This record gives sequence, C-alpha cells and structure tokens, in this order.
Amino acid sequence: MSLAWRNINADEMVRRWRPRSALVAVALALAVPALAAAADGGATLVVCAPGYPGSTEEAQPTMDAFAAAVAAAADWPGGELAAAYFETEAGGVERLRRNDAALALVPLTFFLKHAAALKLAPRLQAVQIGGEAAERWTLVAGKGKVNGPASLAGWEVVSLAGYVPGFVRGLALAEWGALPPDVRIVFSGAVLSGLRRAAAGENVALLLDRAQAAALPTLPFAAQLEVVARSAPLPVSVLCVVGKRLPEARAKAVTTALLDLGGTPAGAEALAGMRMTRFMPADQAAIARAQAAFNRAAP
Repeated sequence: MSLAWRNINADEMVRRWRPRSALVAVALALAVPALAAAADGGATLVVCAPGYPGSTEEAQPTMDAFAAAVAAAADWPGGELAAAYFETEAGGVERLRRNDAALALVPLTFFLKHAAALKLAPRLQAVQIGGEAAERWTLVAGKGKVNGPASLAGWEVVSLAGYVPGFVRGLALAEWGALPPDVRIVFSGAVLSGLRRAAAGENVALLLDRAQAAALPTLPFAAQLEVVARSAPLPVSVLCVVGKRLPEARAKAVTTALLDLGGTPAGAEALAGMRMTRFMPADQAAIARAQAAFNRAAP
C-alpha cells in the first residue's frame, strides 16, 4: 500500500489504513440495503468480522451476490441461501443463534471463543486476495522500547484480536513468551492512532494482522517503530457449519461449491467482491492445535 502522505488529510489516512480482508471488504459495497432473511426452508451464511469497518446494511448487496453465486454453484433453488455480514461480535453471535443460521464465515479469533457455545464445526478456510490461508500476527512497539515480554509490564497491547485476550496471550505471542499479568489487552480497529502513540514513545504495543503489518513501511513515522515479535502462521478465517442445522448432504454440496467457486467467471467475480481468491479444505490439525492452545490459556 503506497500512500502520498503529504497530500492527504488525517481522515483519508485512517480510511486508507483500514485493512481490506476477505471478511471485511464485503462492507465496502455501498448500495440500497436488502433484507438478509433466508427464504422458508432456506439457510443463512453469517459473516462476522469484529472491529472491521462497514455495516450490515452497507454490505448487503455484496452478500446477496455472493449467496446467489454459491447457491447456483451448489445447485440449490434460488433464494434458499442468504448471507449477512456483522461488524460486531455481539451482532454476529446473536445472528448465529437463530435457527436459520446454518453456516458461518468468521476469523479464527471468533471461532476459538465461540466454537463450543455456537457448535461451529470448521469445513473450509478462506484465502483473501494477496494472502494465505494461514498468516502471521506481528507485534510492533516504539523503537528500542521492548527487548522481551517482561518489557511490556504495565503496557497496553492494542489489536483487532483484542476481544479475545486468550488468543493474544495463548497463540499469537505464546512462542515469544508469557506476557506479564498486568498487560492490558485492548480491542480496537483504530490501530493508526495506537501506532502514532507507540512511535511517540508511549507504553503501547500493537498486534497487527498481515495487511496492517504490510502497510507499516508506508507510515511517515515508520522509523520510530520496530517489529518485536511474530506469531507462527495461524489460520485466518474459517467457514463452519453450525450444529446440525444443515443436513449433511446439503452441507457437502455447499462446501464443494465453495471449493470450486473460482472456476467460473461468475464465481470468480463473487469471490473478488468478497476480496477472496478461493476456499480450501480446513487444516483440521492446525485448527485443533490452535483450539488446544487457546483452551490452555483460558483463565
């Protein structure tokens, strides 16, 4: 991401900084809102990306197009698959509790926190444009401020993953070392202001996803920041079935359709609208390892 920093105002800097992941770019299509309820006897795919920009209403035209493409590829009757996007954790959880919510596309963080309660069973992983199915998280702080986990005593760690502290402590930074107990983990999508604070020498570190970390060199104050730790590659987002709400034959039909979706012009266009290139089979072993590490980190 190359930015002409001197020629844009602060609002534009914030707008351009926002990462456009496979789970959030659905919110960038602005059009007349459409109702997301499934037809009688149908199913709904719930997409939830806490902390990312956009709203359910803004995303709905893109969601409708994606649902229609998937239904056609799965040979489902028209209107039997709907889709809806939620930018808040609470909104996604509430929608997934409804009986028609049969599929979920969520970040690994959301999955780890809610898999048991919502009966989420991973089937596929999404690959965003420019990304991979598994990616690293990057911890960034002011230059020369941090030489190990103990340096963060009394600090804030700000991240899109902050709504799941067990992910931050137990997965993203586990190999680096145990964080001091008084570290305050803060959930926020407004990482640009946090990076400015870190560059100014404040006791704040930022745990960034791939897209955010890739943008670091474009910041005008990048020289005042440094990478202090990186996670092992972790699954980014998972496509799950929700309990037994979808008969197995239909679940297999829709997951097969998603795997093959990029093979047709209409399917490729639908994926591009979601800022994705493809789906691939879930790495069940990697997801199980992440779940076990998360469970160990839970209080």
